[in-house]
Amino acid sequence: MYRVVISGVVSLCVAGCSLGYSRPLTLGFADANGTPSGRRIPDTTASLGDAGPTAPIPRRNDRVAALDDRAPTGSFEKAPQGSLAARDYSTTTLNAEMARDLINAYRKQNGLKPLKLDPLLTNAAKAHSRDLAKWDRISHFGSDGSNPWDRVKRTGYNARLAAENVGTGQIDIAEVMKGWQQSPGHNKNLLLADAQHMGIALVTDGKTEFKTFWTLVLGTPM
Repeated sequence: MYRVVISGVVSLCVAGCSLGYSRPLTLGFADANGTPSGRRIPDTTASLGDAGPTAPIPRRNDRVAALDDRAPTGSFEKAPQGSLAARDYSTTTLNAEMARDLINAYRKQNGLKPLKLDPLLTNAAKAHSRDLAKWDRISHFGSDGSNPWDRVKRTGYNARLAAENVGTGQIDIAEVMKGWQQSPGHNKNLLLADAQHMGIALVTDGKTEFKTFWTLVLGTPM
């Protein structure tokens, strides 16, 4: 049986305690009842952390980015101009093995088996990070309308489970992990008991408003 794991509520989260874009963003794709061919438009909400309950982020621009952009209208967010300009990304890099070890240490703390890096899932993660950087946005939908399941299948990974976390604006993997761990949906993906493999990618582009585009893909083969 195919399973697309998309933790709890699909939401756009501010990794901090204030509403706005002064902080990086993370997005977790999860729905335990999702279907491989399904198309879900995420709810657009901001996590206020200790400041209070969740509140809607006003939609700034529901128009698609270009005529050849097939991401569903309203399924992505873009950062206001200059919102992350004060952050220093000069040392931002990704060591996939270090990221794997960090994730596996967290899973071990929770009594879970470690994940192995998989080149196909890494390809899926890279493709999505590149696409997000091209359009300078955060979303689980690609510019071709694809969802995480579609992208995993394209690589040739024969999945029975697929999950995805996305982050934009984080300086390093520690900041990414902190945001994902603090969000119930993203945390659920990190702690998927039956996940076996992972792929992770980072694309940086100083010309964009978001600056960094992180994608984590988890999977279990048939």
